[in-house]
Amino acid sequence: MEFRRVLFRSEPGKPFDFDRLSEAQKAAVLAGMKAGQDKIDKMKMGSDQNGWSVDFIENNRKTINGDWTRRAAIAKAGIYANDWFEATYPLTRADSTGETLDGSKASYTITLPGNAMPPVNAFWSFTMYDGKTQLLINNPINRYLINSPMLPNLVKNADGGITIYVSKDSPGKDKEPNWLPAPDGPIYLVMRLYWPKDALKDGSWQPPGIVKAGG
Repeated sequence: MEFRRVLFRSEPGKPFDFDRLSEAQKAAVLAGMKAGQDKIDKMKMGSDQNGWSVDFIENNRKTINGDWTRRAAIAKAGIYANDWFEATYPLTRADSTGETLDGSKASYTITLPGNAMPPVNAFWSFTMYDGKTQLLINNPINRYLINSPMLPNLVKNADGGITIYVSKDSPGKDKEPNWLPAPDGPIYLVMRLYWPKDALKDGSWQPPGIVKAGG
């Protein structure tokens, strides 16, 4: 398809009225929007680790330095995003095998070994969202995340680590302290790592893969 510049004017002080454009102008605007969005979507700022997307964003003038595609990609990921060394937000919609997380089809576990807790100077959290709406999920125990301040009240494994149970139904009373209630459908999970250490950037620590229970 051949693209050409299509010029049009809007009136000062009035809203831009897309419907007033000719069909050729509308097509040109939509083609430009798609081309820009495709370019943004191809921008990589991190890596895939055990099913998690981990972006190392540096959102400052020195790093951006006129790279407006990168700036747009950062804004799409999280407008006014922090630099990675202030806070990093691994996210996922898939388990460690790449299969889509779905609370209506399976239950899952996330295990943090006692010697491999998230490397942060401040605190960390796992927050659960509905995969369709990306909103928090109403649940019977009013729990929407599990974070490091909760550690004293969580059930520990033999090595001092913890296993988080991700499911729409209770994993059992003995495991409920570590239960992260999931939606009855697609799951969207986000980690928040505040003031992360270099072990995150150099890859010596990676987010733990999400494992299907019984798998």
